[in-house]
Amino acid sequence: MEYFDKEYCLEVWGDMACFTRPELKVERVSYDVITPSAARAVFESIFWKDAIRWEVTKIEVLNPIKWTAIRRNEVGAVAGKNIKSIYIEEKRQQKNALLLKDVRYRIYAKLIFIPVRDRKNMKHDPGFDENPGKYNAMFERRAAKGQCFNQPYLGTREFAASFRLIDKNAEDLRPAIDENRDFGIMLYDMDFSDIKNVQPMFYRAKMVQGAIMVPAYNSEEILR
Repeated sequence: MEYFDKEYCLEVWGDMACFTRPELKVERVSYDVITPSAARAVFESIFWKDAIRWEVTKIEVLNPIKWTAIRRNEVGAVAGKNIKSIYIEEKRQQKNALLLKDVRYRIYAKLIFIPVRDRKNMKHDPGFDENPGKYNAMFERRAAKGQCFNQPYLGTREFAASFRLIDKNAEDLRPAIDENRDFGIMLYDMDFSDIKNVQPMFYRAKMVQGAIMVPAYNSEEILR
């Protein structure tokens, strides 16, 4: 059971972005717009605790959708138990990438407070010292000051994102692009309910007058 959800709005932007399509394994090709999971990650980079979760509700596209193609060097190996050291010159691979450029979005998400009694692996309630207002205030203070625990990024870590907290009810907000488009099936998020069998979730993304309404996590619109 979840309580006292409050919606916030961030404006995020960057020079380049890559929201990788999972069905394309070799070459990196971005979705046309930011995915809900990437938008959620921006909010989590500013503030996250086990007492809350972020649920993205709407995405507004503020800049026209533009593309660019680049070739990047990647390392074709991962260090682990069987590979203790990697010689970059031997494992270097050149791959093409189709990226977005000059992106700017307004992303909306609810900060949903989860009481201790409803959190996993918690067997008792420590008292009455926790409340949703505390977490709302912590996020608002950090976002207003531009503070973050990790640098937010636009799909991949090399594409850093700038952000600012927005009053969603302000009358002078920059309008979204005047465009309607059906993006088809898009990655929604990952289902971590079974940590040994993490599964992707998808949804049908439709943009109307520059705005994409994102269904709730438990909505029937989510394809699992």
